[in-house]
Amino acid sequence: MKTEIKIPAIAMTISLVGIVTIYSSTYMKQGEFWQSMYQRQILWVALGLAAYAVFSRINYRRIWDWTYVIYALVIVLLLLVVGSGIVRLGAQRWLRIAWFNLQPSELAKFAVLIYMGRYCSKKSADDVGLKAHRYGIIRGLLIPFFFVAIPAAFIVEQPDLGSGALVFFLFLLMLYLGNIRLRYLALVVGILVAAMPVAWHFLHGYQRDRILVFLNPNIDPLGAGYTIIQSKIAIGSGGFFGKGWLAGTQSQLFFLPEAHTDFIFAAFTEQWGFVGGALLLLLYYLLIRQGINIAQTTGDHYGRLLSMGISLMLAIQICINLAMNMGLAPVVGIPLPLMSYGGSSVIITYICLGMMANINRTRAVF
Repeated sequence: MKTEIKIPAIAMTISLVGIVTIYSSTYMKQGEFWQSMYQRQILWVALGLAAYAVFSRINYRRIWDWTYVIYALVIVLLLLVVGSGIVRLGAQRWLRIAWFNLQPSELAKFAVLIYMGRYCSKKSADDVGLKAHRYGIIRGLLIPFFFVAIPAAFIVEQPDLGSGALVFFLFLLMLYLGNIRLRYLALVVGILVAAMPVAWHFLHGYQRDRILVFLNPNIDPLGAGYTIIQSKIAIGSGGFFGKGWLAGTQSQLFFLPEAHTDFIFAAFTEQWGFVGGALLLLLYYLLIRQGINIAQTTGDHYGRLLSMGISLMLAIQICINLAMNMGLAPVVGIPLPLMSYGGSSVIITYICLGMMANINRTRAVF
């Protein structure tokens, strides 16, 4: 099977699993909003597939010319969130655009990837060697840090510490892939470690509570630790084969909060067990492997950076979400790609996959 077929086929399979799980987690809830949630997710997936079709046919090097336009758009959208964003569960992260709630932090991840891909490579098809390793500390670290720190700071202020940290981690990851001098990365990591005690005092109260209950969920079992306790119960109660579709107790009886978004993996494994969870991880592995294979076979460093960056971005989000569901990481609100409810995440993921497919299609040119 060709890569251009494998990528959308695997992505659609994961999306369909997500739609089925969203339906099972919400069909018993009262109200039109909950009853139609799975239908809206079908719409997001359809729009995502349309975006995939478009970006898989746009030469990915044309994105190079749009880099700063996309970056400026992200900054404008993040500023609009500050002024007129929708507030949900104490966080101001969304913009209401007609019938669609846009989450600019998802677009910021995409913008950071293409900006860092451009910054660490050359545009000319005749000279595609990486140049980041030749930069001094100002050009190699401080200039891109400034560009990435602006959207990251807006995202953290929403507050969305998880997405903000992910954007900054993508920055470090792309620097590493771009062959930046390792001592610069070591310097950044050292500064971050040294700043942790100070950063603790700037966290919101609920963010501190999430870190504390990660260390010991039982210190507040009916408050900050409730969700993670219920998530682990859901995963454990699924056993080897699961309880069956629509038969989960934690998700169907509403013991598990956010079973359609952040904790959709717990809802899924409660119904389909260890076997279902393993098959889902296999699908994610196959999808990420496609991106890594494309990065390894293309001769264009810009395409290699994008494909590898997209693959690792998906892998990081998957690992964080699963660790969060199993109590191995603090709850930070990172969605499970292609499965969690939400249009912004689904559409941006399909756009990234479309770019990855285009890199595979045009790699022979370089």
